[in-house]
Amino acid sequence: MDISNLGDVKTAMLEEILKNSKKAILLGIGGGGDVVGTLPTANLLETNGTKCVLGGLSWERFTIDPDPGPRKLEEARCVRAINDVVWMCNKDSTTRGGARFAEAGMAEVLGEETLLVDISCGPAEVCEGITDAAEKLGADLLVGIDVGGDALGKGYEKGLMSPLADAVMTAALYMQNSRMSVLMGIFGFGSDGELSREELESSFSVIARNNGMLGSWGISRKTLELMQRAVRVIPTEASREPVEYAKGVFRPTSIRKGRRKVELDIRSTVTFYVDPRVVYEKVSVPAQTVFGCKTLEEASAKLNEAGIRTELDIEMELYENIAED
Repeated sequence: MDISNLGDVKTAMLEEILKNSKKAILLGIGGGGDVVGTLPTANLLETNGTKCVLGGLSWERFTIDPDPGPRKLEEARCVRAINDVVWMCNKDSTTRGGARFAEAGMAEVLGEETLLVDISCGPAEVCEGITDAAEKLGADLLVGIDVGGDALGKGYEKGLMSPLADAVMTAALYMQNSRMSVLMGIFGFGSDGELSREELESSFSVIARNNGMLGSWGISRKTLELMQRAVRVIPTEASREPVEYAKGVFRPTSIRKGRRKVELDIRSTVTFYVDPRVVYEKVSVPAQTVFGCKTLEEASAKLNEAGIRTELDIEMELYENIAED
C-alpha cells in the first residue's frame, strides 16, 4: 500500500460530502455498542438521499464475550464474508462461544444486514479490507463513529481505558482518506467516562485550530425512537446514556459497575464531525504509534512501550484470572 502521499489528501467539507455521496459505510470504531452511535449520522445522510450500511468491530466487551480481543472470521458464526476483514452480519450472528454481536442486534432492529470489521490484522490490512468492501457494496463514503470521544485521547489521560481499537481504526481511517471520502464522528461527548470534559475540549480545540471541525448533527425524534429500540437489544452503557439524556433524563450517572462517573450535557446528544487526517496528525499519539503494526498484539505492545495500557491487556488479565480459578 502506497502511503507516501497520505498527508497531502484533504477531506472534503461536510456539505460537499452530503451533496455528492450516494452510499456510505458507517462504522462504530470502538467495538462493543458503538454501532448504536452511528444511527444519528445515518439519519443525517439518509435525509440527504445517501443510502447507508451500518456496522462495527467484531470485538465485544469482555462481559459479553470472554475470549480476549476481536473475533476472526473462523471464530464467528452466521456471518457472510465480503473478505477476510469485513463480513456481513445478520440478527443471528454470534461469536464461536455463542455471544451475540452488537451488530447482530442492530441487524434485528433495522431488519437488514450490518457489517463486522476484524481489526486483528492491523491498520493497513483493515484499510484494504474496507476498500474492497466499499467497492463491492458500491459505497463512496466511509464514516467512523466513536462513542464517548476516547478516540481523541492523546495517550497520557489517566482515565483512558480502551485506546487500542480507536488507535487502529483512526490510523485506518487516515489511510482510507486517500481512497475515498472519509469522516470521523464523535457521538456522546464524555459518555464513556474515559476522557474528562477538559481533556475532550483540549483535543477539540487542537482540531479546530487546524481546520478539522467539519460540522455537527443532533438526534431527531425519529432517530431517538430507533436508538431506544437499539439499546433495548444491544448491551451498551456509553451509547445508552446520551439516549437517556435526549429523553430528558438529566442526572449525573456512572457506568462500568460504578467505576466511571459520567456527567452529560447537551453536547452528548450531538455528533461532531472531524477530519480524521487532523485527528491522526495533530491529536492521536496512539494512532501514530500503531500505524505500521501488522497485528493487534503488535499494536498493543507498541502502546505498552509508550506507557499506554490497552483494553487487550485488561482482557488478557481477566482471562488469565478466570483460567486460574
